[in-house]
Parts: sequence; C-alpha cells; structure tokens
Amino acid sequence: MRIAFVHYHLKTGGVTTVLRRQVEAIHGNCSTLVLTGDRAAAEWSCQVAEIPGLGYDQPGVLPPAADRVAERVLKALYEKWPSGCDVLHVHNPTLAKNRRFLKIIKRLQQAGVNLFLQIHDFAEDGRPDLYYSEEYPADCHYGVINARDAGILKRAGLDDTGLHHLPNAVEVIAGKTGWYPNSQILYPVRAIRRKNLGEAILLSMFLMGGQRLAVTQPPNSPADASSYRDWIEWVRQHHLPVDFAVGKNVDFSLLVGASESIVSTSISEGFGLAFLEPWTAGKLLWGRGLREIITDFEKNGIKLDFLYDRLDVPLAWIDGAAFSREWHDAVVSAAERYGHLLEADQANRAFARLTRDERIDFGLLKETFQRQVLARLTTDPSGKRELVSLNPWLSHPGIVGDSSAIIENNRRAVLQNYGTGQYSNRLLTIYDRIVHHPVCHRIDKRVLRESFFDLQRFSLLQWSPYGR
Repeated sequence: MRIAFVHYHLKTGGVTTVLRRQVEAIHGNCSTLVLTGDRAAAEWSCQVAEIPGLGYDQPGVLPPAADRVAERVLKALYEKWPSGCDVLHVHNPTLAKNRRFLKIIKRLQQAGVNLFLQIHDFAEDGRPDLYYSEEYPADCHYGVINARDAGILKRAGLDDTGLHHLPNAVEVIAGKTGWYPNSQILYPVRAIRRKNLGEAILLSMFLMGGQRLAVTQPPNSPADASSYRDWIEWVRQHHLPVDFAVGKNVDFSLLVGASESIVSTSISEGFGLAFLEPWTAGKLLWGRGLREIITDFEKNGIKLDFLYDRLDVPLAWIDGAAFSREWHDAVVSAAERYGHLLEADQANRAFARLTRDERIDFGLLKETFQRQVLARLTTDPSGKRELVSLNPWLSHPGIVGDSSAIIENNRRAVLQNYGTGQYSNRLLTIYDRIVHHPVCHRIDKRVLRESFFDLQRFSLLQWSPYGR
C-alpha cells in the first residue's frame, strides 16, 4: 500500500515520535511519504516533502489559501505515486494550530483522497485556544489512542467500522550505564504546563538520601516557556534539589540508566507513554496516576495501583478567595468559548465538592497557588508533617513494596501488548479497512464538548492562562 503521513512539523515531540514509529512499523510492507509544514533537522528513513502551508500559524505572517495548500499536497502525492496514495494519515487534525487545516483536509477529501484522521489530543480537553468552530470532517475514518476517547467519539456519533483504537507502540529503552551524575529521579518530559512541574518540585522536597529531581526538556510554546522560566528562578531562590533541561545535551538512554526511578505528575495525557516506557528499561515508575488513561494498561496486566490519584493540600495554605474567583472565572470563560451551557449553580456545586473537608488537589491549582503551598513548606517546619498526614505515601516517595517483581511483571506486559510487532499488524489492518470500507458518519461536537467539560477535574493549569 501507498501511505502518506501529514503532521504540522517534525520537531522533537510526542506526536513526531509516534509518526516516526509508524513509518518504521510499516517499512517493507508499504511505500511511504511524510508531508509536513516544517521538517526540522531530523533525518527520516522515507521521503519527506516540506509544504509550509501545513505548519503552525505564525503571528504576522499571511498564510497561503487552503485550496492552494491542498493543491501542493496533491502535487506531492502524485509526484511520488502517479496513481495517488491509498491512505492519507493525518495527525491531530482537530487542533486549530493551523486555522486553515480543516479546509485543507476537506478539499483533499473532495479530491478523492482516503483520510485517516488520528487524534492524539482534543481541543475540547482544556485547549479552547485551539478549538475550531466549524464542523470536523465527516464520512472518513478516525483513530484514537485510548479507550476513553473511543467511547467519547462513539457517543458523539462515530460508527465502529470507521473508528479505530490504535494504542501507541512502545520502544525498549536500553538504559545505558556508565554515566553517573548525582543520585537522580528522572522526570522525562517536555515541561509544558499540563505536565504539572510544580507538583514534581513539591515531590523533590520529600526526596531522601541526597536524591535530586531531573527534568529533561524545556517547553517550546511562549506561554509554557514563561511558566518554566519562573519555576527555574523559584527553585534557584529556594535552593531546591531540582535540575532542569538535563536532556538537552545528554543521550536519553544514559539519563534513564543513571536514574534510580522515573516520576510523572502530569494532569492530562493523550496516551500516556510515560506510564509504559520506564518498565522496558527496568526502572520503577511512580507519581500521579490518571485513572482514565491507566485503566487501559491495567486491563493488560500492568500493575499501577500504587500511583496516587490526588495530592491533597490544606485550602488554608493558599489564598482561597482568589482561587475560588479565578476557578469560577475560568469555568465561565471556557464555557463561553466552547458554546457550552452551564446549568444554574453548576459551578458552585462542583467547587464545593472539590474543596470538601477544606482540602484541594494540588494538581487543580495554577502556578500562583502552587507556589503558595511550596512557600509554606519552605518556611513552616510542621508543613511537611501535615502534608504527610494527608498523603501518607509522601513519607516514602519513590519506594514501592516488592518493586523488583512489579518491574519484571510490567516489563513483560508492556512488551507483550505494546510492542512494535503488534503495532505493525494493527496499523496494516486499519489501512486495509480504510481502503475497502467507506463510512458514513459525523461527529456531534456538542456531545464531544460535554464529554470533556468535567468540572471535577477542571485544573487551572489547563484552563486558565499563565500568570504569576
């Protein structure tokens, strides 16, 4: 088969990694081409065509018309294959990082191209700045990376025959030895806001035996970069055991090999590779679990019941009135931007549940309030004891009973269920279905919005703009 892939850019990141693994997974079985708005500097094993009109919108730059970009895509396809491609596999098309992207896709569909639209992240899930007001493409095949998203899209109108659950492939991390920095706990992440860096910094204050937290990569976007820079300065001022950007000039496998364990504090994930990859290197993963994501993994025999679901802090430790005001403002703002109708007193009832017993989950706080909690811990000797009483696992962070057996069990389960061989078979089966089974369905965006607008997990890290 002839498979063309589309992504906004090929810079280092989660979706680019998935795309590269897809190209490698079907190598030898399919002829491939990658179309992108920015090929960056990376080398690829297949032909890459750079079409700038497919890239992110740039401030002050007038983009080419959608029809013109679609024509360039078609030209590239027919130059590669005189009879065109069998499937055009498009990544994250429903995020409005390029405001003409849906029009480009629909124009290609009108030209007879078979579309496979794979969604990694939903604009409806706390990304109102990336939300399209127009309808998503209809009568084409869609792919998702977890069972939660599959269930949501089924409720929103997609048919089983045209909706494909494609969990990401997991590569084995060698975990090379021979490079030994300070005793470290690794947070392998590009530090965007939803990765909840403040919580990882809080955990560093409970590490023992001279351990240090090591954060691998800085973010790319301006809003995330501002938060990141402020965290670096805050850590420096308070002399906390945290190192930043440790992966910029060091091979990732060396970092993993030198780490005692891996931690995650993210409040939102699409697939959650971070919950799977550490086990392949023989490393323990600990930290915050995301129930809607890890349920898929646990059904496949991966033990993650020791991850915590929330980190409770006393509401009295923050400016409660300011938090209430900002949280309610963010709820109303998000509802307006999505065209979502709030029921009378709905936000008040939800906030009362979130703050019951005069506690709040640290992951729901934006950086301003997280720093108020951390400041309490640095100035009040009893603060740590109080936090341990609310979250007993903080007395032994990164320590799990029978860890050797858990690591071995999870390593085997990950390789058995998420290996590259299984992934290749799934991908080829989906492509065959797309070619031979046209579909007639569409997404009800109202149902999609309501499915993600969950006030019980409404975090200001996702829904509120950054500000000190």
